[in-house]
Amino acid sequence: MLIYGRAFKLSKIPARNPAQQDGFLSPGSGQLKQSMKNNIRLLSRSSVAVMLMSAAIFIAGCESSKTTCCQKPEPSAASAVVASPAPVAPRVIGTVIRIRAGATAPVTDSAGNVWLADQGFEGGDTIERPDAEIAGTKDQVLYRAEHYAMDSFSWPLPNGKYQVKLYFAETYDGITGPGERVFSFSVQGQEFKDFDVWKKAGGPLKAYVETVNVEVANGKLLIKFTSNVENPQINAIEIIPQI
Repeated sequence: MLIYGRAFKLSKIPARNPAQQDGFLSPGSGQLKQSMKNNIRLLSRSSVAVMLMSAAIFIAGCESSKTTCCQKPEPSAASAVVASPAPVAPRVIGTVIRIRAGATAPVTDSAGNVWLADQGFEGGDTIERPDAEIAGTKDQVLYRAEHYAMDSFSWPLPNGKYQVKLYFAETYDGITGPGERVFSFSVQGQEFKDFDVWKKAGGPLKAYVETVNVEVANGKLLIKFTSNVENPQINAIEIIPQI
């Protein structure tokens, strides 16, 4: 062969085994089959590993995001429901008026409250029974005097709402059973008909308190008494201003 004026002798290249040409195995060789099997096994193992790894990442992602995507968010302070406050007793304002009916001098009760001597009544009479033993109270002294046979009781007050407490006990030994002293009364227009102290208290020498909520609009609290059987009577009156 002549190249650029020089002659070269081509040597004969020995033929290769067809099964080994270009570094590849012939399709029919056993080595090729074995190689393909090995590759398949490797691919299968790799695929399984990849799938397991993907599953692990997915599960870990769900676990880590539960608090943000799988649970409801906590309500903010602005949106939280505020519980209604529990009901409270009306707050007292002004001066509480306490009168011990039938008494000739003020007395102090077990809580340190001073009760004025008998005043504010129209008509009737008074009596004291200092040795009476009264059940159902820590302040027996309030029931050891009474005003009886009166027509009314009145007290000047600023206009507003009040709680009026009327204290009763049957201490007269001439009353021996229910129905022997029955009277009616009204507190600022609220009527209490056929009131029987014995029935209300459950017997003689037992304390009973009737509580009435009223509103004063004319500058005066007025309690009227009417006799049905025997004379009306009362032991003490307490007037508590309210809001």
